[in-house]
Parts: sequence; structure tokens; C-alpha cells
Amino acid sequence: MDMTQYIKPELLVLIPVCLIIGLVIKHTEAVGNKYIPLINGIVTIVLSAIWIVSTTPFVDAQSVASAIFIAIIQGVLCAGAATYGNQLIKQAKKEE
Repeated sequence: MDMTQYIKPELLVLIPVCLIIGLVIKHTEAVGNKYIPLINGIVTIVLSAIWIVSTTPFVDAQSVASAIFIAIIQGVLCAGAATYGNQLIKQAKKEE
């Protein structure tokens, strides 16, 4: 599967960022593991929004709404890809 069909190539860097954030949170034990995907989702949405705002000319309300939509979708996709990748690694290590 080619991730660039869904995730903007410039935002693919958010996937390893999510993995690192998840590992840091898990090792600090400051937050329960069940909240790591939620935190990653919020972080990637915010980072996607920053990138979109910095690269998109806003001319009307429609372009603003489109930027918000794209930021949310790209953030969710990046967080989902990171979570999926993390689970693939965990499952590959299990012995059955």
C-alpha cells in the first residue's frame, strides 16, 4: 500500500514522530497506555494544521474550512498509521 495516496508526502514524517511520542509517554508512565493513540491524534492534527497554515493561502471561508478538514484527516491518518505500525511490530514479536 502506498501511503502517499492518502497522506501528503510532506506529512509522512509525522508517523515516526508519533511512534517516538508514544514510546516516550509509555516509558514515563505519566499517562495510561490507552490514551497514547488519542494524544498522538491530537498532536498530529495540530502539527498538520501548522503545516497547512504555513503553506496554504487563505482567500475565503471555503479555503479555511478546507484547511481545517485536511488538517484533521491528515492528522488522523498519520496517527492511525503510527498505531497500526506499532501493532504490527508488537504482533510480529509475539510467539504463538
